[in-house]
Amino acid sequence: MNEMRAIFRRELAAYFATPLAFVFIVIFLLTMGAFTFYLGGFFESDQANLSIFFSYHPWLYLFLIPAISMRLWAEERRTGSIELLLSQPVPLYAAVLGKFLAAWVFSGLALALTFPMWLTVNYLGSPDNGVILAGYIGSFFMAGGYLAIGSCLSATTRNQVIAFVVSVAVCFLFTVSGLPIVIDFFSGWAPQTLISTIASFSFLTHFNSITQGVIDLRDIIYFGSLIAVWLIACGVVVDMKKAG
Repeated sequence: MNEMRAIFRRELAAYFATPLAFVFIVIFLLTMGAFTFYLGGFFESDQANLSIFFSYHPWLYLFLIPAISMRLWAEERRTGSIELLLSQPVPLYAAVLGKFLAAWVFSGLALALTFPMWLTVNYLGSPDNGVILAGYIGSFFMAGGYLAIGSCLSATTRNQVIAFVVSVAVCFLFTVSGLPIVIDFFSGWAPQTLISTIASFSFLTHFNSITQGVIDLRDIIYFGSLIAVWLIACGVVVDMKKAG
């Protein structure tokens, strides 16, 4: 645990040692505000809730979260520092978890800085704050899912751009797997069990369920399992690629 905390602190500090953290947070807040107020018509909807606000989270995360995760291991492999890191008396799981948790906390900080939206909707009306809190929890877990996928794919290459593009593609598949664009492709020939299984992998399905104010154990297990599986895969890839 001490080794994991050390890596966590190092990685989290590294975000703020460069303009990366501030650029990401500013872009995240500006795009979220633009999508909510202009594209989503927040004021025109005349509803005291943040459903419009949360509806854009999956699509913004689809591009912004891979921008965080792409450097997690690709940069280590490019500079060769991965060998130095793993030659230290640090368990592999501590390195994987430390890096992931630092990125997750950083994305959580960016999400927390959207609190003026919460204050605004409470000023304008009387929303169900329990539902809003559930939406924030669901958004945080969804960000963790995207990060776990991006972390694993970052470990497969030295090139951050490749890591970004592949992460966006894989995350997109997980996002839309429950939508008609995917389901209709399989509905003509695949058995219903397979179709239901594919649909169950959709981020949107589980996230939208949570944003309704119902924190179902199945949704938490889904995100928890997804994060665990991709982090285990990340550890396997890092162990295979640590020599170069």
